[in-house]
Amino acid sequence: MIYILFIILSIYTLIIGVLIFGFTKMKTITIHETTPKNSFSIIIPFRNEAQNLPQLLKSISQLNFPKEHFEVILVDDDSEEKFQIQSYKYEITLLDNIRKSNSPKKDAIETAINIAKHDWIITTDADCLVHPNWLLILDNYIQQTHVKMIAAGVAYLEKKGFLHAFQNLDFLSLQGATIGSFGIEEPFMCNGANFCYRKDFFFELEGFQNNNNIASGDDVFLLQKAIKKDKKAIGFCLHQESIVHTSSVDTWKKVFFQRVRWASKSTEYHSLFGKSVAIIVFLANLFWIIFLMLHLLNQINTNYLLIYVGVKCIIDYIILLQTATSYQSKLRWLLISMIVYPIFSTTVAFYSLSGKYQWKGRTFRR
Repeated sequence: MIYILFIILSIYTLIIGVLIFGFTKMKTITIHETTPKNSFSIIIPFRNEAQNLPQLLKSISQLNFPKEHFEVILVDDDSEEKFQIQSYKYEITLLDNIRKSNSPKKDAIETAINIAKHDWIITTDADCLVHPNWLLILDNYIQQTHVKMIAAGVAYLEKKGFLHAFQNLDFLSLQGATIGSFGIEEPFMCNGANFCYRKDFFFELEGFQNNNNIASGDDVFLLQKAIKKDKKAIGFCLHQESIVHTSSVDTWKKVFFQRVRWASKSTEYHSLFGKSVAIIVFLANLFWIIFLMLHLLNQINTNYLLIYVGVKCIIDYIILLQTATSYQSKLRWLLISMIVYPIFSTTVAFYSLSGKYQWKGRTFRR
């Protein structure tokens, strides 16, 4: 058993080490052009977001980008209270979602794309805030790289308390793995809260066809299609001002089902590397619990437990620190989170196998 535990730890350390190395290969983009050459349709699917939308739309109104070079398309997915558009100095359209599949968000994005006026599509979420240079950075990235699809950073707004610190650390680890995977040219994750692609490339990939029976995954599954079609057409825009900020949720129940929704997508990864990462991360956390239980039963030496936990915590800390430094975020409640996380993530992983989760007041099956 000891040998198996340390084999898992060795593989885990190697994989996270590779992602850390990949992160170091990523370069922050610099702004060379202030005159835009691209235009964007910003798509925002929402459901019951009357409190959050005004803040997002206000942040969009502060964009350092010509108003004629972007539009905003809001897609209402059966909200209980209808949202009323206020007066803004940019073009904004409000649509009702046209449902045709098991995935409300994918349906909402397709509903908007069908009327989008501009060549580039950007999806974000209603509870997000964008930086004034958001579109300027993306436009520069397109001009410098000539890609057809762009993943970019998402970070939590800073809040006090262990619950929010725990979510921030978890999210930083995901962002670190995402950036690292792009650095080694094996991308397998992205986030739909800051995802950009050419409209014609979306149709070339046949959109969400063949995976719209899965409620989530409007980002990852489209990325996988793009990788299969043309890996060189995809990039990650690394810049502090391209990061979209969102709010962490306020209860453990919401955190749990949010993570279950995210975890349920990992079983559908096409990338061998992506699947390997998901499996090894799960096993490393599972064996952390097994190691602890064996120690409590006096079945293993304390030194073995300390080595396992110590090595895992060190390698986790490196990728967290790497991402936090890039995102200008703080690592709060770190030690307690490292103790809680293996239990939390393992529970999420086992529950996600059922394929059932709650999202936006609805219950879905994968």
